[in-house]
Amino acid sequence: MRYLLLLTAVTVSAQVSFNDIRQSPNQNWLTYAGDYQGRGLSPLKQITPENAQNLTPKWTFNVPKAKGLRARPIVVDGVMYYTNTNSIYALDARSGRVIWQYFDAQSKKESVNRGAAILGNLVYFVTADCHLVALDRRTGGLSWRKQYGNIKDGVFCTAAPVAIEGKIIVGTAGGDEGMRGYLAALDATTGDEIWRTYTVPKRGEPGSETWGNYIEYGGASTWLSGTYDPDTDTLYWTTGNPWPDFYGGDRKGDNLYSCSLLALDGKTGKMKWYFQFTPGDWHDWDAQSWPVLAEVQSEGKPRKVIFHANRNGFLYLLDRETGKYLRSSKLIEQLDWASGITPQGRPIPVPGKDPTPEGNRVCPGVRGATNWMSQSWNPATGLLSVVVLEQCDVYTSSSKTPEPGKNFAGGGAGHKPNDLGQFFIRAFDPVTGERKWQYPMTGKVEMWAGLTGTVTGVLFAGDDDGHLIVMDARTGKHLWHYQTGDKIYSSPITYTVDGKQYVTIANATSVITFGLFEPIRSVPVPPLKIR
Repeated sequence: MRYLLLLTAVTVSAQVSFNDIRQSPNQNWLTYAGDYQGRGLSPLKQITPENAQNLTPKWTFNVPKAKGLRARPIVVDGVMYYTNTNSIYALDARSGRVIWQYFDAQSKKESVNRGAAILGNLVYFVTADCHLVALDRRTGGLSWRKQYGNIKDGVFCTAAPVAIEGKIIVGTAGGDEGMRGYLAALDATTGDEIWRTYTVPKRGEPGSETWGNYIEYGGASTWLSGTYDPDTDTLYWTTGNPWPDFYGGDRKGDNLYSCSLLALDGKTGKMKWYFQFTPGDWHDWDAQSWPVLAEVQSEGKPRKVIFHANRNGFLYLLDRETGKYLRSSKLIEQLDWASGITPQGRPIPVPGKDPTPEGNRVCPGVRGATNWMSQSWNPATGLLSVVVLEQCDVYTSSSKTPEPGKNFAGGGAGHKPNDLGQFFIRAFDPVTGERKWQYPMTGKVEMWAGLTGTVTGVLFAGDDDGHLIVMDARTGKHLWHYQTGDKIYSSPITYTVDGKQYVTIANATSVITFGLFEPIRSVPVPPLKIR
């Protein structure tokens, strides 16, 4: 259902091409991650460490019926596209005024939604019941709506789609209730399915020998967007935990391809390689933190690599072309489930750290050492900035038999009242693993906000107290903050319109945009004529 609410002075320009997305971010922000590589870095230069204290709020859009917004907007030529459950809004990116809105009345399921994709003159988002919706980005008119998943199979959908040349890539959620994860490519023009790659093999297929029972409902969902190398047409996508989450007695083994990074051919979906971070996971440490693609000096020569900050507590460095493990280091200090990583990349488990009926305290907690919050990689400084959580939880297993679709994962996890933990922003040299600085947060340990940096050396973030904050990306020094009035579960972006740079972040209920202070100029007001 589409509503065209008003017209503004925004002019929608030519179609958004695949090459346009390859060049983002610039004045636009054309993908969920900002660019295909997941770097979280903008080339914009108006906001600097020297003038960041002059930021001021410009507009706020209260999203109807919003409870806990997760989306990161995309912006193209002055139009912002923002999603919520089964809905999308086109906003004037200068003022926040609504241009059009679309609500998918056919979807009867609700879930969080993390964002949209854009290609040509179409803007795409997924419904909670796993339909990809394509709308005319100029008017909000429905072009087509195609189903790619069935909620009867235990899946639902939350991720921002990824637009590559001629295709829209979509994933599925539901791995905590029993389902079989997959990634699918749909034709960007028609919505027809081009390929589908399952993340849990069928019995008899390669990898099925790493499972016992539950393989038909093994999880390994694909609920967060991946990254992409257009030069090699390779998608890099992380997978979720195996199911049942906290009881592995009947699925002993590595449980491929859960808790893994998959390198897939963009044309066919065929797996080029995989790397599994947490084999046979019993702690719900899915790998959903997007892989950052980079080029660094390694062993005295240039090397294409991947940085991955994992929920299990380790920061990984992998060879991008082969998936070869290069090194790892600790993201957090409270890490006690593994004593290290072998030269082959497998964790070395500490005995006695599995969930038990009585409860077993393990670090990191079930939310992970980090999670789906965005990171920021700046090649000029050599720093990867990551939001981390120092927290431990008590993990329990249950004698009750897990049942797919019954919302029971074989146990559970939670922290003690006096064991709340603390969020930090930490900057690492991801090649050596050395921590360079950290920024401690106060708050109730409830946020999920990520990071965005710029080439000027500023770092935008949401903190655990509901602030948008600006930091010096080189040192971690606090530069500016603004209380948004609610919890923050999403990550910031930055863009320009009419030559002015803006920063946008969503709190739980509203989209809020900031820009540099502009003095009010006196404008003569004509006398009022009363007739």
